[in-house]
Amino acid sequence: MTATQPGAVPLSDEDARRQLRRAVIASTIGTTIEWYDFFLYSTVTGLVFAKLYFPQSDPLVGTLQAFLIYAVGFIARPVGAAIFGHYGDRIGRKATLIVTLLLMGLATFAVAFVPTYASIGIWGAVILTVLRFIQGVGVGGEWGGSVLMSMEWARTNAHRGFVASWPQFGVPAGLFLANLAVLAMSEISGNAFLTWGWRVPFFLSIVLVAIGLYIRLNILETPIFAKLLAERRIEKTPMLEVLRRQPKDILLSAVARMAEQAPFYIFTAFVFTYGVTTLGVSRNLLLTAVLAASVLEFGTIPLFGHLSDVIGRRRMYMIGAAAAGVFGFLYFAMVDTRNPTWIFVAIVLSLVPHSMMYGPQAALIAESFTGRLRYSGASLGYQLASVIAGGPAPLIATALFAYYHSGYAIASYVLACGVLSLIAASRLGDYTNKDISREYDEPRSSGDSGHAHPTA
Repeated sequence: MTATQPGAVPLSDEDARRQLRRAVIASTIGTTIEWYDFFLYSTVTGLVFAKLYFPQSDPLVGTLQAFLIYAVGFIARPVGAAIFGHYGDRIGRKATLIVTLLLMGLATFAVAFVPTYASIGIWGAVILTVLRFIQGVGVGGEWGGSVLMSMEWARTNAHRGFVASWPQFGVPAGLFLANLAVLAMSEISGNAFLTWGWRVPFFLSIVLVAIGLYIRLNILETPIFAKLLAERRIEKTPMLEVLRRQPKDILLSAVARMAEQAPFYIFTAFVFTYGVTTLGVSRNLLLTAVLAASVLEFGTIPLFGHLSDVIGRRRMYMIGAAAAGVFGFLYFAMVDTRNPTWIFVAIVLSLVPHSMMYGPQAALIAESFTGRLRYSGASLGYQLASVIAGGPAPLIATALFAYYHSGYAIASYVLACGVLSLIAASRLGDYTNKDISREYDEPRSSGDSGHAHPTA
């Protein structure tokens, strides 16, 4: 497909390659910033918020209350998917990505200034909840646009999994930066970490937002959306239309993510509460281990995205779901030894099964939806998983441990998520190496083999 912009001449091959590079860089840096914001909140929740905003509660109850605020961000993500999916399919990927970046970044910056319970009582928690909801709306609209901005600039069908995996790279990069910022301030502020040290990483997020905004303002709209615009194929209500036409794909996309979402937030967010409170492990050991795990994903996410181009998107994803379901038992076996070395190894290895799914996941989900409904469908399917898996995971893990007093109860929950994801992924269509530039419901002429078909 020749890359064009509305009202413009087709781009040369060199210009198209340049735009692909810009789109990938803009998407990756943008998602890194947004996930830094989101994970910063996740990390600080387990370390700080229960103590500062629910000081009168029992420690376990306070942890549950803090994670309830944390879960609000996940509940808000489908709301963001619905809002920005609509506009992403109506006015384009680029404009939507700029708005989501600003929304997420400003809400995170504001967290730095929220007074504690000691200053304004329960209103501190109320303000945190509102800001967390705004964060969730922003990140809910971010993912779909970032993935499509990269994937729809891909010049061949053979490398779409690899290209689409780069916005996914923003997750470990954001996780790395968030944990690095907290670790650095933990060392710098020492005993004053609970007083002011935890606020600094939130404050610094405004610098990252400025960088991301500058980059995103200098990219073009994707060729696929430009083609839809030129052909006047834009839907008036894309979110309602995708719910009518592809409800099964939305549901399967959400359930397929359970093995990726739930373990990830247990292994990178709940672990701080479990490690510090239950195992008596140092905060800095856990932060360092999560840092190392995120660095490993710098390489494994693009690797498994590339492998999905070779062996098939769906097959690669199902291998990852099976690995994630089993690994939960190994994880808690190692962590429960209380040996710092084994804890470090467990946390680092925990994100390998995640990478096996997260690398091919962007293309697997986004390819499932026809172009004019792709932002809405992919965003909604992806973000619904935050309600059924990511958000509740630390809450469920806390409740299971409180009842059974065993990490293996949590591992059983991880296994159940793995089984559900395997079933859902097996039912998703596989568009590996298929053409996605045409609308899937267009009639095909005889001999036309370029149209996208899911393999059964």
